[in-house]
Amino acid sequence: MKKLELDKLRIELSVKAKNGIDFIIAASIIWISIAFIWTQPYTSYSKSVFTFMIGGLLLPMAFMFSKMFKTDWKVKDNPLQPLGLWFNFAQLFYFPFLIFTLIKYPDYFVMAYAIITGAHFFPYAWFYMEKSYAVMAGLISLGALIMGLNLSSEYTYLIPALMSICLITLAVIIFKSYRKKEFNYQQ
Repeated sequence: MKKLELDKLRIELSVKAKNGIDFIIAASIIWISIAFIWTQPYTSYSKSVFTFMIGGLLLPMAFMFSKMFKTDWKVKDNPLQPLGLWFNFAQLFYFPFLIFTLIKYPDYFVMAYAIITGAHFFPYAWFYMEKSYAVMAGLISLGALIMGLNLSSEYTYLIPALMSICLITLAVIIFKSYRKKEFNYQQ
């Protein structure tokens, strides 16, 4: 497959999936909710379990937003389409580390979760031809690490707050990028 053909397939996915904005908006709402959870007077272990539970709402919310924004989750006849799903599944292999953190170091659970979530965005920079995914992957991962190492446990909620801000920023950037690509794609 030639590079031009490959780029054409990637642009088609980017336009039809609208750069994955349905997932990013759903994730930003989830992470705002996680920030709220970490302001509550529960143990870090309980907050971590609630964080895990609320994370389970991502797919149903993304599906709802896909209907609202009319994004395509499956682009028929595009051989790259399943790759996006594989990129998402890749983060599941980091979940044993999350379970370990939950059991042994629950104060650091939300930091580890944010790092894993942020880092999993990196391949989408290539997939959607959208560098902002790579930038946010680094910003979220390093930001969560720095905050996790320096904040006292009473301020841990700032990590998911940072995540929310980054995701909202990413949503704005990828939407603007999608609009430009859509205009060029239709011509």
